[in-house]
Amino acid sequence: MMREFVWRNLFHRPLRTIIGVMAVAVEVALVVLIVGLTSGLLHETAKRIEGIGADIMVQAPAAQILIGFSGSPMPIKVGDKIAELKYVQAVAPALLTFNTTGGVETVWGIDPKSFRDVSNGFVFLAGRDLQDPDDILLDDWAAKAKKLKVGDTYHLLNHDWNVVGMVEHGKAGRLFVPITTLQDLSGAHDKATIFLVKCTRADHADDVIAEIKELLPNHPIRPLKEFMTLMTSTNIPGLQAFINAMIALAVTIGLLVIFLTMYTTVLERTRDIGVLKSLGASKLLIVRALLAETTLLCVLGIATGVGLSYVARAGFVMIFPTLSILITFDWILRAGLIAIAGAIFGASYPAWMASRKDPVEALTYD
Repeated sequence: MMREFVWRNLFHRPLRTIIGVMAVAVEVALVVLIVGLTSGLLHETAKRIEGIGADIMVQAPAAQILIGFSGSPMPIKVGDKIAELKYVQAVAPALLTFNTTGGVETVWGIDPKSFRDVSNGFVFLAGRDLQDPDDILLDDWAAKAKKLKVGDTYHLLNHDWNVVGMVEHGKAGRLFVPITTLQDLSGAHDKATIFLVKCTRADHADDVIAEIKELLPNHPIRPLKEFMTLMTSTNIPGLQAFINAMIALAVTIGLLVIFLTMYTTVLERTRDIGVLKSLGASKLLIVRALLAETTLLCVLGIATGVGLSYVARAGFVMIFPTLSILITFDWILRAGLIAIAGAIFGASYPAWMASRKDPVEALTYD
C-alpha cells in the first residue's frame, strides 16, 4: 500500500517530478564531470610524462608539479653538469610554454637529438622529425582537433610554423618545436623548464637522484615511475578547493530544488494528509511516505544524471578530441550518496511539517 501511495504521489504532478529529477541529475552530472575533468587532466598528463621513457625529471626551485605552469626556467648549462654524473646516460632539456590562444595547451621546446636519446624517439605516423627552426610536430590527437596535416602552416605564439610531422600520442606533450626557437620567442635564452634524465640502468635512478640532490639541493627531483601517484588534486595548489566549491554548488542547487518540490507537495496535499491522519496514520508513517517519495525521486535523478554525464562527456570529446574526462564508478557512487543525503536533508523539514498538521485543520484546508 505504501509503495502504491508513493508512486501515485510521485506522478500526480509529472512536470514537477521531472523538474525534481532533473535537478538531482544536474547535481550528479556536475559532480561527476567536474571531478572527471580534473582527474582526467591529471591522469592523462601523468601518462604522457611517464610515456617519455626517462627515469628522472629535474625542475627549477619552487616549481609546481604541473610542469606546464612552472616558471623560472633553469640555465641550460645545468643539464651539462647533470650529464657528467655517474650512471647518467643522457640528459634532454625541454622548455615548456603555456598557450591559451585558441585553447589551453603546452608547447614543448625540445632538442631532437637529446630527446631521442632519452625517450627512444617518437613513433611517426606521417612526415619527419624536427630539423629547421620553424618546424613543428603534432601528435595525432592534436592534429585531429586542429584539423592539420603534414605540409600545413600553423600559427602559434604569434609565429608561423611548418607542420613537418605527426606522431603517436602518449609521449610528453602534443606540440613540439625546436627549443632554440621557443627560447627566442619566449625570451628565455639558453634556459630550460625541465631536464629529463636517462640512467644507464633503471635501478641506478636512486643513486643518480642522490647525486643530483647534492648538486642541486633546492631543485625538485622526481622519479618518473612515481609521477602518476603524484598527480592528484591534493598536490595541485587550489585544485581541491575548486573541486570542493563546485561540489558544494551542485549540492546546494539540488537541495534547494528538492526542498521546494517537497514543500509545495506538502502544501498541495494538506487535505490528503488530514484524511490519512483521521484514519489513524501516525506521524512516522507520514514522514516515511514523504521521505520514500524523495528517495525514489532521487534514485531516478541519479540514474538520469549518470546517463547525462556520459552523454556530456561524449559531446565534449567530439568537440575537443584532446580533452580527457575520467568517469569512475567510485565518484558515481559518491555523487549518488551526496545527492541522496542532500535530498533527504532538503525534504526533512517539509516531512516534519506535514507530520505535525492537525487532522481537523488539514481537512478544512482549502
